[in-house]
Amino acid sequence: MRPLDWIIMFAPLLVVAIIGIYTRRYVKSVADFMAGGRNAGRYLLCTARSGMGGAVTFVAGYEAFPKAGFVLSWWGQMGVLVGLITGIYGFVSYRYRQTRALTLAQFFEMRYSRPFRLFCGILGYVAGLINYGIIPVVGAKFFVTFLQLPHTVQVFSYTVDTYLVLMALFLTTSTLLVTLGGQVTVLATDCAEGMFSLVAALVICIPLLLMFHWSQAQQVLLDRPPGHSLVNPFDAFQTQDFNFWYSLMGLVIGVYWTMGWQNAHAFNSCGLTPHESRMGGIIGRYRGFIGGAMGTLMAVCATTYLNHPAYATAAAPVHHAIAQLTDPIEQRKALYPLAISYMLPIGIRGLLCSTLLMGLISTDGMHLHSWSSILIQDVIMPLRKRPLTTRQHLTLLRLGMVFVALCAFTFGALFRQSEYVQIWFGVTQSIFCGGAGAAIIGGLYWRRGTTAAAWVGMLSGSILSFIGIIMQLKFWDDLHPANPTWALICHRLGPGLSIHGVHMNGTYVSLLAMIAAVLGYVVVSLLTCRVPHNMDRLLHRGQYAVASDQTQTTKTARRFDLSKIIGIDKEFTRGDRWLTIGQFWWSMAWFLLFVIGTAVELRHPFANGTWANFWLWTGIWLNLCIGVVTTIWFTIGCTYDMRVFFRRLRQEKEDVHDDGTVVHQDDRRGFEVVLAEDKAPVAK
Repeated sequence: MRPLDWIIMFAPLLVVAIIGIYTRRYVKSVADFMAGGRNAGRYLLCTARSGMGGAVTFVAGYEAFPKAGFVLSWWGQMGVLVGLITGIYGFVSYRYRQTRALTLAQFFEMRYSRPFRLFCGILGYVAGLINYGIIPVVGAKFFVTFLQLPHTVQVFSYTVDTYLVLMALFLTTSTLLVTLGGQVTVLATDCAEGMFSLVAALVICIPLLLMFHWSQAQQVLLDRPPGHSLVNPFDAFQTQDFNFWYSLMGLVIGVYWTMGWQNAHAFNSCGLTPHESRMGGIIGRYRGFIGGAMGTLMAVCATTYLNHPAYATAAAPVHHAIAQLTDPIEQRKALYPLAISYMLPIGIRGLLCSTLLMGLISTDGMHLHSWSSILIQDVIMPLRKRPLTTRQHLTLLRLGMVFVALCAFTFGALFRQSEYVQIWFGVTQSIFCGGAGAAIIGGLYWRRGTTAAAWVGMLSGSILSFIGIIMQLKFWDDLHPANPTWALICHRLGPGLSIHGVHMNGTYVSLLAMIAAVLGYVVVSLLTCRVPHNMDRLLHRGQYAVASDQTQTTKTARRFDLSKIIGIDKEFTRGDRWLTIGQFWWSMAWFLLFVIGTAVELRHPFANGTWANFWLWTGIWLNLCIGVVTTIWFTIGCTYDMRVFFRRLRQEKEDVHDDGTVVHQDDRRGFEVVLAEDKAPVAK
């Protein structure tokens, strides 16, 4: 890193810090701190949410690329149409916003019971800490590698690992920022970071295109043994972990987990209306082109840099540094970050580092806000009998963030992660989502779902997921005494767990947990439901409608409209319809390409070189060209939304009762849940 790199790295952070300090004045209520006062527009929502990841996403992606290459991109097309349809319909997200809940567990109390809310709050919080615990440490170790810092530093008279110092620094910075204004700060700073990352990604792609020739990259990508191709998805079925089955299971699990994982739950509540939340998800699909181009291009260039003879001399220091690491897991994580650090020119290196650092701080802030609010709102507050003032409530939320930061630092310092980052995220998320998915979807869409069914689904999914984590731990390899039978048992239970030769990683565990939870929820609901739930009251429809949540439209409904088939209803304006239909046909084109390409490949296989050229044009050039347009578009849209967001915050009236409290619930007497703003319970 040269002085120019350091300047480019820290200058945008200063701007973000100023924005964070500015947002503090707009927090007047718990709803502001928790959900941005429900004032966020579509561009603000999707851009702020896209800031999740940073260095951790970088490491996770480049762990998988040496094994899978472009293969997952092809099989991922299986879910394009499903994801689009669920997005247009606002699957889960639309109805959840209609409930006006500030947290998922609050919805669980409204739909099921207070004990179930308390249990889910505790379980979600514990699962969240386990999942989030590796993010600060993975990010800190990435920057130690990328910046080529010494592995230890002297702190007073103690020798301390450098990554621990960086982890403490990053967590402190994120905690200071997010405690200023909660979700108001998260929305504003993450949106600024998202806008910066769009421009930065475009700039980073330029020197990469000039430095590497595709013929070199193609030579490296094609140099793989049969069954392990990086470009041909039909010649990669021997690849372990990241393969066709991984993609197929991920599609099913992804739909089931919709909005189940609560690392960014506040974004589900802070849309101006349910329709704005839905549109944020739809237009967010347009935003990913430039990021996809940069990520793909950088992965290809790093692979070429490490393996092509033309770069053998330049890459020699990278291979030497990796050889000094004795832990194969650390070698796997450090290889690509170190290669990219060496191959990028001055200035571009600092720009990438700034983007990844802001993304990491953004991710930390989002997690701190999410898990602390779950701890306070869904564990502590339901146990209190006396209400807090707004000031006391906000202070408690801020203290919760500090506590989460301390827990994350402790976990990261003590825990040794052995799984791939992506797979670790999947199996830890399933501790909560494995059972919560059934309770969420059933609670929002099936009036006959019962509290007993929610308990059965949650417990069965969570217990199976937890057992899966235990089975994946490395300590089983150390329990091999002289007895060969015991050694075989330990080997089968440990990271080599398999069923008939199938490697049972965290994705398989998540799928089994999902199946168990769904079966338990459906069967128990059918056996125990006596009186269907009042869904109009839960979703604030009909006589329970809230005026501020309604979308104004002058469109006259037609007797028959084909657009209704894909979920476009009367709330869509003309512009919304064009955006949605455009996204629909774009996705349909890719889905048809996937179907036709698969059929042709099975009859007349394409050469691997043809596949490599296909990924050049579709994975890099096409994304890059569209990304230029979307970068300009989203920069304008985000600037407008940010101005409107702060204007709404200035003009809003404070509602001290809108703090996530459910003041009445008595299923035995047949009453519905009543929110704080309701005056009296309404009988079923």
